[in-house]
Amino acid sequence: MKLALFALFTTLLACAAVRLRAPETRRVDTQIDELHGVKVADPYRWLEDEKSPEVQAWMSAQDAAARKQLGALPGREAFKARLSQLMYLDRLGAPEKRGSRLFWTRRGATQEKTVVYMREAAGGGEQVLLDPNAWSSDGSTALGSWVPSWDGKRVAYVQRPNNGDLGVLHVLDVDSMKDLEADVIPGLRFGGASWNSTSDGFFYTWSPSDPAIPVSDRPGYSEVRFHKLGTSPAGDKVWREKTGDPQRIVHAEASKDGHWLILEVSVGSSASNDLYVRDLRLGEGGPWVALVVGKPAHYTADVYRDRLYLWTDEGAPRGRAFSIDPQHPAREGWKEIIAEHPRDVLHGITVVGGKLGVSWLQDVASRLEVRSLDGALLREQPLPARGTASPLVGDEDDDDAYFSFTSFTTPTEIHKTSVATGQTSLYFRLQAPVDGTQVEAKQLFFNSKDGTRIPLWVMHKKGLVLDGKAPTILYGYGGFLISLQPGFNPEAFAWIEQGGVYAVANLRGGGEYGEQWHKAGMMANKQNVFDDYFAAAEYLIAERYTSKGRLAAEGGSNGGLLVGAALTQRPDLFGVALCAVPLLDMIRYPRFGVAKFWVPEYGDPEDAAQFKTLYSYSPYHQVKEGTRYPATVIFSADSDDRVDPMHARKMAAALQRASSGGPVLLRIERHAGHGGADLIRASVERLADALAFARAYLGKVD
Repeated sequence: MKLALFALFTTLLACAAVRLRAPETRRVDTQIDELHGVKVADPYRWLEDEKSPEVQAWMSAQDAAARKQLGALPGREAFKARLSQLMYLDRLGAPEKRGSRLFWTRRGATQEKTVVYMREAAGGGEQVLLDPNAWSSDGSTALGSWVPSWDGKRVAYVQRPNNGDLGVLHVLDVDSMKDLEADVIPGLRFGGASWNSTSDGFFYTWSPSDPAIPVSDRPGYSEVRFHKLGTSPAGDKVWREKTGDPQRIVHAEASKDGHWLILEVSVGSSASNDLYVRDLRLGEGGPWVALVVGKPAHYTADVYRDRLYLWTDEGAPRGRAFSIDPQHPAREGWKEIIAEHPRDVLHGITVVGGKLGVSWLQDVASRLEVRSLDGALLREQPLPARGTASPLVGDEDDDDAYFSFTSFTTPTEIHKTSVATGQTSLYFRLQAPVDGTQVEAKQLFFNSKDGTRIPLWVMHKKGLVLDGKAPTILYGYGGFLISLQPGFNPEAFAWIEQGGVYAVANLRGGGEYGEQWHKAGMMANKQNVFDDYFAAAEYLIAERYTSKGRLAAEGGSNGGLLVGAALTQRPDLFGVALCAVPLLDMIRYPRFGVAKFWVPEYGDPEDAAQFKTLYSYSPYHQVKEGTRYPATVIFSADSDDRVDPMHARKMAAALQRASSGGPVLLRIERHAGHGGADLIRASVERLADALAFARAYLGKVD
C-alpha cells in the first residue's frame, strides 16, 4: 500500500512539473565567439543585460513560475514552520569594551535583523545604538561593519542598500544618538573603519562608483584614505594610492596606541598578499616600509607594544608565527615563535590580555591555546566538545576574553574566560528547540579519485538503518582557502528530523589542511574539487546511506559552481541540485562585478592554457541537449554585486531547454545581495523551498 501511494505521489509531482513548465526563453544560435581557436557558443548572452526590459520581464516570469511550483510542494509549510522555530531565536554577541563602554549585538526572537547595543561597563541600562530593522520598510537596507572608537564615544558603521556589498559609512555620536552630518562616506565595499588612537578620525578603504570606470576594474581603484571627523570626505588624505590592478585590493589597520599602520595588499581573494608598515609618529611624510612583497603566501599581523606578531604560511603551508621589531623589519631579524605543526593547521593568532590567543584546526575541528608573547605554551583552552571555536576575542590589555563554540549537535555558545588564569564560564547559550542527543554526527574519511584522503561529516537520526533509502543532501564548497567546520545548522536539523541525511564534504580548494590543500583545488587543479565531491557521493552510496536518485547536491557561490559541475559532469549521481548565487559561465566571469579579483583562484580565460581548463568544466558550456539532468532550483539574488546574477539566468535557460529530467526553476530573491536579503523570514522561505523541493524529487521522507 505504501509503495502504491508513493508511486501516485511521484506521478502527481511529475504531472505538476509538466503543467508548470518554465517560461520559454529566446535562444540566439548565431552568438558564437572564437577563443584560442575554439568556437564557443553563447546562445543566452542577451540575458546578461539585466537592465533590458526583455530581461526584466523574463526574470519576473521565471520567478513567478518557480514560486508557484515551490509554494505548492507537499510538506513545504511543515518545513517552514519548523525552520521558523529553529531560526527565530534570541541571539547574543560577545561584548567589546571601548573606553568606559561595552558594545554588543543582539537579535531578539521576533526580530529580522541584528541590533547593536551599548551600556556603561560600570553598570546601568542598555541602549539601542543601531537598529537596521527600522531603516527600511521592506528590510532592504542592511548593517555592514560597525566599529566603535577607542574612547567609546562614536561608532563608524556601514549601511548597505539592497543588502549588497557596496555601502555608505556613517558615524554615530553615542552621547547624542545622532549621526554626524559631515561624516558620510560612500564607496565602502572592502572592510570598515580603523580608528586612530585619539578617536577623532579613521582609516578606510574607498572604492569608486564612477560609471566611467568599469565595475570589473573598480577593485584596482581602491585607496586607503584617512578621514578627520567634521571635515568633508572629499578632502580625505590618500595614504595608499590605487594599484590600478583589479586583482589587487588595499586595506589598512591602525594600532591601538597610534604608533603603526599595517597595510595589506591582497592579490585575489585568497591567492597571496603583501604587507607594509608605517610609523604614524612620523606623520604624513613617513615612508611605507615593506615587510614582505611578491611572495606566493599569506600574511596577517597584529601590533602590540611596538612588536608585530605575524602569522604566515610562507615556507610552512600549515602556518607558523613570527615576532618582528617594526623598527628593524629585515627578514633576518624575524623571530619564529610558533613553528609549523606536523599535522594541525595554525589557523591564526591574536593578541588578547597581553598574551597570544592561538587557533588551530585538527582534522577540521578547532582547538585553542593561550601562549606567551614569545610563543611558549601556557595552556590549552578546554572546549565543550569536538567542533568549531572562534579565536579568543578581547582587548589587547584586558584580561577578559570571549570565544564562541558550536558543533553539528550543539547550538552556539559564548564562553567568557580569564586570559591570565583560564577560569571560564558560560556567557550565553542559544536556546534552540532541538535534542542533540537524538542526532548522530560523525566524521568519516574516504579516498578521492587520485587516492587523496578526504574528510566527510555525516549527520542523521540515531538508529538510521543503512539500507540506501535515506534522502541525502551533500553540501560542499572547495575554494578560496575557506574551511567548512562543524556548526549548528537549522536546515540540517529540519531535514534529518524528517528522516534525511545531511553531509558536508571538506573538499580540496578549502583551507582545512592548509595552503597545499587550497592549491590542490585551484587554477589548473580545480577538477580535483569536483572529483572529491563525486567521490563523496559515491562513498555515501557505497556505504548504504543513500542511493543514486536519492542524493541532492547543494552549494552556494563557489559552491554553486561546484553544484553546476556536479549536475553537468555527473547527472547520474544526483536526483536534485540546489544551486545558490553561483558562478557558472567561467569564460566570461571576469567581465562582471568584482570577478577579476578571482582570476588568481580560477584562472584567466584570456590565457590560452587557462582557457582550456576553464572551458573544460564551465557548467554553462557543458550543458548537453537531451540529457536527463537532476531536478534543479537555482537560487539567485537581484542585487548580488559579488557574483553577477547573469550566471544563474543563463544556466537556467540552458538547462530548461536541454534537460529531459526533472524541472529546472529559477527563484530570484528581491532586494537581496550575495548573502541574501538579511531577513529571517526570507531565509526561512528560501530554505523551506529548498527542502520541500529536495524531499519531493528525491522521494518521500518517512
